[in-house]
Formats: sequence, structure tokens, C-alpha cells
Amino acid sequence: MNAETVEPVSPELLRRYDVAGPRYTSYPTADRFVEAFTANDYVQALQQRRSGAAALVLPLSLYVHIPFCESLCYYCACNKIITKHHDRAAEYLCYLSREVDLHTAQLGVGQTVSQLHLGGGTPTFLSDAELRELMAMLRRNFTLTPGGEYSIEVDPRTIDASRLDTLAELGFNRLSFGVQDFDPAVQKAVHRVQPAEQVFALVDAARARGFESINVDLIYGLPQQTPESFARTLKQVTELRPDRIALYAYAHLPERFKPQRRIASAELPGAAAKLSMLSNSLATFMGAGYVYVGMDHFALPNDALAIAKRQGRLHRNFQGYSTQPDCDLIALGVSSIGRIGATYSQNAKTLEEYYDAIDHGRFAVVRGLALSRDDLVRRAVIMALMCQGEVLFESIELAYLIDFRSYFAAEMATLQSLVEQGLVTVDDSGVQVTANGWFFVRAVAMVFDRYLQADRNRARFSKII
Repeated sequence: MNAETVEPVSPELLRRYDVAGPRYTSYPTADRFVEAFTANDYVQALQQRRSGAAALVLPLSLYVHIPFCESLCYYCACNKIITKHHDRAAEYLCYLSREVDLHTAQLGVGQTVSQLHLGGGTPTFLSDAELRELMAMLRRNFTLTPGGEYSIEVDPRTIDASRLDTLAELGFNRLSFGVQDFDPAVQKAVHRVQPAEQVFALVDAARARGFESINVDLIYGLPQQTPESFARTLKQVTELRPDRIALYAYAHLPERFKPQRRIASAELPGAAAKLSMLSNSLATFMGAGYVYVGMDHFALPNDALAIAKRQGRLHRNFQGYSTQPDCDLIALGVSSIGRIGATYSQNAKTLEEYYDAIDHGRFAVVRGLALSRDDLVRRAVIMALMCQGEVLFESIELAYLIDFRSYFAAEMATLQSLVEQGLVTVDDSGVQVTANGWFFVRAVAMVFDRYLQADRNRARFSKII
């Protein structure tokens, strides 16, 4: 998509697509996981990986969930535990080590890992000594390849220059700073006050230490935000010039996420204001030389994510866009979601359940999904739309031995309304998302979501604008 070709979006389109829908970090989406998928099914998936060719040629990705935070951010929908008792981390690390032992019992020690991400919660809740312990444990059990992507989410309020030295020493080469918004009124409204000067100083210090990629997370649609106030934040971010920018739409779901009940709905910007923020973000960042990677992400042209976009190697996983397509993901820790082969799995969401499972010598998997052939076909289509902005009929037909137009006859008919609205084009080769269609790419993907078409109850999802 090219920012210069984006035309104003009509109020009619805004009204039509002011609806809820999935973010498609997976297909089927995590709300479709079932408890019938158990720890035994997960073991079987691991055994199939070990006995198959994947273990020989496909590296692993690791995700480690650290749930602890010292203070509550009102917008947060992550699985977290608010505590100032740092001694709880030591016990958690012991259980993570035991969970890794369960994996190596199935896969063997030394599986190659080319991607590691520590998320949360607040991974930097861990002390330097605890981070060293965690990384040493992972290196004992897995082979972290030179040149891999090793990233950690950083709360700027929990770190200083000396801690950056520790992260560099431990092999982290990518940092993601949670900024959300630089505006003081917005920060106060969401209970996350962190001066811009603090973030600028940390990014400068990180660059001086040679981190390969620095990401900044932003959220639009927060309370007290206006297009004008967010434009000031955008200007500051372009001055900061991180290698990557993740721009998320705030999903206000107070009935599901208790912390969000502290946010007054009347203080939230409306759909038109949110779209203005999104449109201005696109113009600002692309005008500053960033590549629009996809729905959430921007990157400088020489960043690995932008390179993967140019080369058609983008993929979406449970952390968003990734440079590694078809990579099995082992997820460690409470509530974490992984992918092995044609299966998804999720660990228990509470520490009590997570600890109890491991105390009984079993994986903490409590739900998941074994993908059907139809799931795999639709996943390929949806991920092509989300990552490349197009789906080519021939590639799907050759990979899955189907006739695309026959298999998706109903979906192709539904697409016609999106064609008429200028969101997609359809020709003999495939379906392409237009420049304006990128504002609504989730709506395009939703056409091919069999589960969503069968279930019109979408209130559990965030708005697509």
C-alpha cells in the first residue's frame, strides 16, 4: 500500500465497518480453541515434530510469558499479575525450568531456536540475576543460533542504562519499548505515566549499545486522545526514529477485562477520530521513510521486517508480524499460546492451575485446536491477505489441490460488495487489497473466516477501526 494513493474514507464506509472482528494473529482464532484438546494432544504434536522432517530443517521460535507487573495499566488486556513482591518471580522461574524439562523429554536437548521473545506482563520485572538465570536455562536446553532474533518487551519505568548492558550481555538484540502515547493527560488517564525524556534517553542508550532493532508500541483510541494530541505523539516518535513501530487500536472490552472498567467510555474517541489518527499515522510514518509492513507495523527500509515484506516472507503469529513463516512456536509460562505442526495450544491462565499441572508432571495445556484441512486452506488465504495484501488463486490451488473459485464460491460472491466499495480488486490471478482497503483489511479477511460466518456474535472482538 502506498500512502500517497490513500483517498479520504467516506462516512458511509466508517459506519459500515464500525464493527468488531478478529486481529488474525492466528486462524482459527484463539476463541475457537476447545478444551477437548488436551496436554496429551500436545504431547502427540511434539512427538510428530521430533519424528518428522520439521525437526531437522525448521528452527523453533520460543515465547516466554512473564506475567508480573508492579502497577496496573487500565487499557491492558494481557494476562498479568499486579504485585510488588518480586520474590514471586523466583518461584515462577523454577516452574518455567520444569516446563522446559517436559519439552526436552519429548524433543530432546539442543533443538535449534532462531527466534526468542519475552513478553508479559513485564519481563523486566525480573531482576538482572533472574534474567541471567532464565537465559542460562534456555541455553542449556536449546541451541540459540547466531544471528537469530532475540527480543524482550521493556517497560521504560523498570529499566536504566545499566540494565540495558545486562540485556545486551545476555544476547538480546531487539527491544520493544511500551510507549502507547507521550501525551501527559492520556498517560494519566490510563495510569501509565512515563516522561518522553525518559524514553528518548533509553533509546539513545540502547543504540549506543548496538541493539539491532528497537521497536516502539503505540495505541490509538485511548481515553483523552484526540487526532491533534496524537499528532504530537507521532511527531515525537518520528524524532525518536525507532527501527520498528507497532501501532495498535485500543479495544475497549470492559465486560471482559476488569481493569478497563476504570476507563470512562465518554473519554474515548469515536470511530471517525480513530480513523483520523490511523490515517495521519500512515501519512506521518511513511512520509518519514517507514515501510508500512501491514495492519499493525511499520519499519525502516533496512529492518528485517521491511526486508521480509519486500521478499514476500511475512507471517503472522501470536505476537503479530514475524519474519519466520511456518515456524513452530513453543510457548512457555502461564496463559501462553503456541503452535506445533497443525495444532495450536494454550497454557492455563492462572498460576494455581499452571503450577498444579507441572507439579503433577504434565504440560499445563488446557485447550487448543487440531486444524482441519479446511482450516489450513483458509489460514493460507487469510494470512496471504494480512501479510502480502493479496491472495493468488494458483498458489492456493497448487498447495491444497482445490479449485479456488468453486471452493470459495460463496466468499467470492460476498467479496463483490467490497469490490464495489473499492476495498479489493479481483481479477483472473487473485484478490488484491486496495490502498484504502488496508484500513479495513480485517474485514476482507473476515469474508474467508468460516467460523465467523457461522457465528455472528462478534462482541468478544475489538472494533476493526
